[in-house]
Amino acid sequence: MKVGSFVRATAAAGAFMLVAVIPATAQSTAPVTGKIDPADTAWMIVATAFVLMMSLPGLALFYAGMVRKKNVLATMAQTFAVTALCSVLWMVVGYSLTFTGAGPIVGTFNRAVLNGIGMDTVSPFAPTIPEALFMLYQMTFAVITVALVAGSVADRMRFSAFLWFSTLWLLIVYVPIAHAVWGGGFLDRAGMLDFAGGTVVHLNAGVAGLVGALVLGARRGYGTDNFAPYDLSLAVIGTGLLWVGWFGFNGGSALGAGSRAVFAILTTHLAACAGALTWMALEWWTRGKPSVLGMISGAVAGLGTITPASGFVLPWHGLIIGVIAGGVCFYSCTSLKLICGYDDSLDVFGVHGIGGATGTLLAGIFATRAVGGVSGLLEGHPAQVLVQLYGIVVTLAWSAGATFVLLKLVSAFTALRVDTQAEMEGLDVTQHGEALQ
Repeated sequence: MKVGSFVRATAAAGAFMLVAVIPATAQSTAPVTGKIDPADTAWMIVATAFVLMMSLPGLALFYAGMVRKKNVLATMAQTFAVTALCSVLWMVVGYSLTFTGAGPIVGTFNRAVLNGIGMDTVSPFAPTIPEALFMLYQMTFAVITVALVAGSVADRMRFSAFLWFSTLWLLIVYVPIAHAVWGGGFLDRAGMLDFAGGTVVHLNAGVAGLVGALVLGARRGYGTDNFAPYDLSLAVIGTGLLWVGWFGFNGGSALGAGSRAVFAILTTHLAACAGALTWMALEWWTRGKPSVLGMISGAVAGLGTITPASGFVLPWHGLIIGVIAGGVCFYSCTSLKLICGYDDSLDVFGVHGIGGATGTLLAGIFATRAVGGVSGLLEGHPAQVLVQLYGIVVTLAWSAGATFVLLKLVSAFTALRVDTQAEMEGLDVTQHGEALQ
């Protein structure tokens, strides 16, 4: 797979980008009628904390445990900085462009800097909780999506370039996709099912990570040097935090304390278990030993793959989706990666990109009306699968093309990658002036 393969997609994305950054015609900011429910509010406060925990410390530990010792602090710094940067950007303009207005691609500036959000204001998307809480909950999704991308370019991207890229990527890639899927945009209107981020979060970040890995090129010594993880115990702890945090990620996407949230949490847990067991079994069979890295990778694969379907399917569907996730993502991170020859440092594309696309498609197959009010293929509605495929293709094309453009834009005024000497010494020292002893 070569960088040049994205050129045609980039040309189409350029025109699309011009439209995406122009807000839809402003609409009335009249308050939405709703009644704040204490139980829903309490659950969503907890869910918000859980999702933030997925980034800090969950993802930070998960990623840091899988890089070499000389890059541990730099990897953690990326997640920490993205959390702060994207939180501010989301409050200033990201939330407004995502969840206001009726534009097909992007919203309005009506809620910029949280304009018009008072103590009792509610959103039409979550009329039983304060809008400030809904904004905060969605902020944690934006944060972790951008942070996920960092895993593909770990060990070699300059910190300053990553911050510039993260700023642009949040506003130009994440916001339009989130609005299109969740904010009343064209994919939402088409009826695409994505309960908690199969396209918005996982496929979006996975494709962006792959493009980033291709543009930057492989790490020095990739394929010959020892790239063994520094401390897998950190990654295991990070996985545990991600697993628990995912209950808020998927369960919180019900936006209330009810049975749908419970079903989403149950299917999430079962998919993670099935994913871990499947990856472990495949590795045991093909390599003779089940690795710890394989088990935690399988769990994360199950978690990411069930995400878009979690609020639409039954618990036993979660088991099946987890098994499929473990097998598909195992193949993607081993055979497919070797065949294509790309250096996705922490397998963001293989786990999140492939898993997100797979789960989004499976949502169209297993969706059950009794759970989410929508029927999939198994309940006699095959057209839903086509809608899911449409959403996958749109997300893949937009994320790939726009990410490529943004990386080239950033590279026009600052180097994307550290030089050879800095990469050999490690990013901890060369980018941050610190190192583990």
